[in-house]
Amino acid sequence: MPQKTSTSGLAARIGLFDATMIVMGGIIGSGIFINSYVVAEQVHTPFLIIGAWAAGGVIAMAGAFIWAELAARMPQVGGQYAYLREAYHPAIAFLYGWVLLLVIQTGGMAAVAVTFAKYFLELIRLPVADGVIATLALGLLTLINCFGVRAGSTVQSALMVLKILAIAGLVLCGAVFLVHHGKAASPGGKPYPLLDRPVSFDFVTAVGAALVPVLFAYGGWQTSNFVAEEIREPRKNLPRALVIGVIGVILLYLSANLVYVYVLGPLGLAQTSTPASAVMRIALGPKGAALIAVGIAISALGFLSQSILTAPRVYFAMAEDGLFFRTVGWLDPRHRVPVVAIVLQGIAAIIIALSGRYDQILSYVVSMDFLFFGLTATCLFSFRRRDSSADESGPAKGLARMPGHPITTILFIAACWLVVINTIFKYPHNTAVGFGILFAGIPVYFFWSWQKSKRGLHS
Repeated sequence: MPQKTSTSGLAARIGLFDATMIVMGGIIGSGIFINSYVVAEQVHTPFLIIGAWAAGGVIAMAGAFIWAELAARMPQVGGQYAYLREAYHPAIAFLYGWVLLLVIQTGGMAAVAVTFAKYFLELIRLPVADGVIATLALGLLTLINCFGVRAGSTVQSALMVLKILAIAGLVLCGAVFLVHHGKAASPGGKPYPLLDRPVSFDFVTAVGAALVPVLFAYGGWQTSNFVAEEIREPRKNLPRALVIGVIGVILLYLSANLVYVYVLGPLGLAQTSTPASAVMRIALGPKGAALIAVGIAISALGFLSQSILTAPRVYFAMAEDGLFFRTVGWLDPRHRVPVVAIVLQGIAAIIIALSGRYDQILSYVVSMDFLFFGLTATCLFSFRRRDSSADESGPAKGLARMPGHPITTILFIAACWLVVINTIFKYPHNTAVGFGILFAGIPVYFFWSWQKSKRGLHS
């Protein structure tokens, strides 16, 4: 049976299950196994720690509904890139693709690849440099995705299922330990209070600081929209995948953090930078720590697989619009995937991983990512305003809608941009570099726009 192809020539071969795994795979990396201690450093009671993760889940759910409506309205390759282009201007969309390639996606991929390499080498204990293993991992996954979206999504789905099993195993081991040994008590032997200090400006800033790593951990649902044209029945399946996937991640994150808090206690959680390993070591000894190391390595690999599958579609869309090298828009005639775009991203991530500068680049990621989260959410106002001046009988009618719009959408935008403001104040130098890279894209856009108009004159 011939495969359905989109208007851009990409093949629609991803079903609802694989799309849901792509949503979850874009969110869950290695952070849930490691970074929960950062929240416990800021707030110090079970209520506040779990509350921060629950609040982050609510914001992520709002984002999922916004992106679900955007997907139903415009199931086009590139996701956010397409929404920004149609709502505002191609220049805004180009700047998003520019920082995605140079900062957001490749910097994150490089850091996660090195995280995978460290845990992998800890397991096999070979005298090999982290950069070599990171390069091999990135290279292998890049190659797999060049063989078609079906191959890439199958590998991604398999790795995502293993991630879910790893987190479920962690939660189960922690729950069994709690049943046999009881909950961790506060230092005084009394139940924990709800709040760790009186409500004040200091309390509010501490809660805000706790939410930053939580919101960062929940980010990633938006990448599934990059492959909208490669999903079967995207107006129906992509919104469903977004909502189901984010709900699944919320349940996994809350379960894992409940185990961390009640096995280690808030103080113990704040004092360990590897809470998943600590819980498994308590529950099963050294074998438990080794098992979760395998889970972390698989989770990191799964995140890389998802990133390599999704983000190149943005660079492909840029090339299709005449705003990037023409060859980046080339599709393999057999597998119908943008091979050059996939390889370009893989090479960029490998260079960053080998340079050792990925940690610094990661500090730029937060400000750029959340800046464009908020900006993309504002596209909904533009599209709905068009609805009010036209007959709303288009594809969005009767499908996914953002509940409570405009209030809920405004709250989501505010949350995103508060994260950006917080990052500017906390890391002014690194954020300035991130914005510098963003603004450097402006003359690049005008160059490509000039090249496009020049080609138009000669055609």
